[in-house]
Amino acid sequence: MTYALLPIGIGLCLLAAAFAGLGMGLATGRASEAVARQPEASGKITTILILGLALTESTAIYGFVTALIMLFSMK
Repeated sequence: MTYALLPIGIGLCLLAAAFAGLGMGLATGRASEAVARQPEASGKITTILILGLALTESTAIYGFVTALIMLFSMK
C-alpha cells in the first residue's frame, strides 16, 4: 500500500493550526481595539476573548495532533 498522499494530508491538518493562529491574532487585535474604544466594557470583552481563544486553540491542537497521528502511525 502506498502513502503518496500522506504529506498532503498532513499539510492540510497543519493548515488548521496555521489558520487558528491567524484567527487568534485577529481576535486579539479586535479586542484591544474594542477596549480602547470602550474601557468600561473591558471585563466583558476580556471574558469573551478568553473563551474564544480557548476554542480556537483547541482547534489548532486537534489539527496538530491529527497531523502527528498521521505522520507516526501511517508509515
